[in-house]
Amino acid sequence: MEIKEIIATIKQEKPQVKSIYYVGCGASQAELYPAKYFLEANAQHLRIALYTANEFNYATPAGLNEDAIVITCSLGGTTPETVAASKLAMEKGAAVIAITNNGNSPLAKACHYLVVHDWEGSYSAKMDKMNKALLVAIEILNQYEGFETYDTMIKANQDIYQIIDEAVQSVLPQAKAFAESYKDDEVIYVMSSGATHKVAYSFSICLLMEMQWMNSGSFHDGEFFHGPFEITDKDVPFILLMNDGRTRAMDSRALTFLERFDAKTTVIDAKDFGLGSLLPGGVAEYYSPMVISAVLRIYAEQLAIVRNHPLTKRRYMWKLEY
Repeated sequence: MEIKEIIATIKQEKPQVKSIYYVGCGASQAELYPAKYFLEANAQHLRIALYTANEFNYATPAGLNEDAIVITCSLGGTTPETVAASKLAMEKGAAVIAITNNGNSPLAKACHYLVVHDWEGSYSAKMDKMNKALLVAIEILNQYEGFETYDTMIKANQDIYQIIDEAVQSVLPQAKAFAESYKDDEVIYVMSSGATHKVAYSFSICLLMEMQWMNSGSFHDGEFFHGPFEITDKDVPFILLMNDGRTRAMDSRALTFLERFDAKTTVIDAKDFGLGSLLPGGVAEYYSPMVISAVLRIYAEQLAIVRNHPLTKRRYMWKLEY
């Protein structure tokens, strides 16, 4: 069933939906964030929230009932906490949409509607999960409330794959330079804003801490001046992800401060890839996370090479009971 048809079917059954809950863990939770950000920014009446799965399970929101839609997400569809959240949402009467790469997984069997995303084959395929989650949000907004830029968003949703694949072709030299420069750092801070906020978070906790065993911290750069900026000093390592959208002023303010104190700063800027001109109509900010995530993947791969630490290497994950 196509995503447009899924939402149309849900609307027939639930014409008065009040709440939309996004639920996942780790990178999958972060990849739901652009959809949540888009819906929250544009919906007039819907209540939107993003949960890590076990908080959803243990501190279940009162709005989880027959007037809710729940979107759960897990790459392989086996994350126990997310599968439990999906089952809980079904028990509470919500319409449940699962997004996964594995159509035969436990998560795929614990939902009313299934969206299977790509993953292998290209950098744009690795962004398919994020893009399909955004498409679900686009259809929810259009079918329940309507919005003027629907056609523009649908076209952008289709065009973004080529934009991503073209963007990643140009960044290998910069990624190699980043890897050589940052490979021995004891900690790396990552920050951004807007729809890209959780890209900084997931790069910090997944690519650096999980996959490289490197200490890291992430924060919203709107919060940078309310605490974290005190650690800024010469050669302190930062990665700043800059959006093409309404929150760019916060990114720019943070960059000015980092440069003022000669911090060691790597900037990945959506504007460098022409996102605003390739996706007109003011929708580029919702797709900045996809382009930046794909570019960051190359940075992570190069870091793994120079550190002789494959991205698949683990100490605990998949090896221990926890």
